[in-house]
Amino acid sequence: MVHEELSARLNEVGYKNWLKAGYCLLKLKDGLHGYINNEMKSFHGIIISSNDVLQRQQQCRNNCRPNGNHLHSLCWLCEEWKREILRHHTNRTGVVNWGNCKPWLWPSQHWELAKAYMPRGQANITGADQCDAAALLNLISFCDHFSFIDQRQVREVIRQRNELMHSSEMRVSAQWMLQYQKSLDRLLQQLQHVPEVAAARREIKEMLSVDWTICVPGADSVDGPEWTGLEPTLVSQVEAELLREKLQELLLYTEAQSPVGLHAKDLSELRKLQVFLQGQRDLEEQFHTELQRVQLLESQLQQAVIQDRGELQN
Repeated sequence: MVHEELSARLNEVGYKNWLKAGYCLLKLKDGLHGYINNEMKSFHGIIISSNDVLQRQQQCRNNCRPNGNHLHSLCWLCEEWKREILRHHTNRTGVVNWGNCKPWLWPSQHWELAKAYMPRGQANITGADQCDAAALLNLISFCDHFSFIDQRQVREVIRQRNELMHSSEMRVSAQWMLQYQKSLDRLLQQLQHVPEVAAARREIKEMLSVDWTICVPGADSVDGPEWTGLEPTLVSQVEAELLREKLQELLLYTEAQSPVGLHAKDLSELRKLQVFLQGQRDLEEQFHTELQRVQLLESQLQQAVIQDRGELQN
């Protein structure tokens, strides 16, 4: 049966909690992206109207672009935009992911401005609706336009999100879930006046109260109620989206390492996820392309080890 493997995975309470917590992140994103997009349009306009240089509405003619994660030799206009971005950054001594940005578009596209306050990996993202919850939460945290939101609560949800997505076992306890639910609710309550956020808050409460065990006709019974009101297809889609986000994040980090600097520890969490996916017939088929990228990284590591041994022998 199509969902037999999923049904068996959901019989593990810790993994089921991991999926439910991840679903909350998806709903958080759904609730926030429209609001944040409108706020960044407003922020973009505020920067232009409050800067005499940018008020001229000129465009970059040099097609200025980052070199990796660095910005060098910018034209005077992009340099002015860079100064404004840093002026509104809440962590001015921290790393800014300039590699996310297309500086020549800063005068005309508000979302290119937003990406300077986000984690790496946003270069090809063109709107808030394409971002995951982590990217939107980091924007709220690092852009002072959102200083009216309690930043302690934003950072707490970011911390819990990172714990969730960096869990090598992909399992969380009932106690962890309880604290997570409280943190999410406190954050969303601040934006209760936004209809999409209010709707997301209600859906999160509803879904966290539901047992995600599913019943597959003809399959062996599993612990818990036979029917939860959730379609197996919905749970499967949530699982695939979360696993893909986790896998892409690990790949992005690992591929950013040079082959020479790549170490076995850099691949340890990625390998655990690889073993999990390869051990599930349905997931192995879905993630075939990504698993090939993992194998390529392993091959690069092996080649680097062989090269190091050769140099030592010489």
